[in-house]
Amino acid sequence: MKKNMGAADRIIRVIIAAIVATLYFTDTITGTLGIILLVLAGIFVLTSFVSFCPLYAPFGISTCSIKGKK
Repeated sequence: MKKNMGAADRIIRVIIAAIVATLYFTDTITGTLGIILLVLAGIFVLTSFVSFCPLYAPFGISTCSIKGKK
């Protein structure tokens, strides 16, 4: 699995996941929408830790910086 996420992308995803989790656990968002957003937040955290987004792969998107290229 080749990394395709840069540092900025990973940080943004973790921040969004933290906001969604906070909103869910303070009962600001509830019900089915809350559960869907919480699952999406979990996926954001997981993809941030492994630095790979499966949705980027088919489109050839990479936010990871290329090292050693002039």
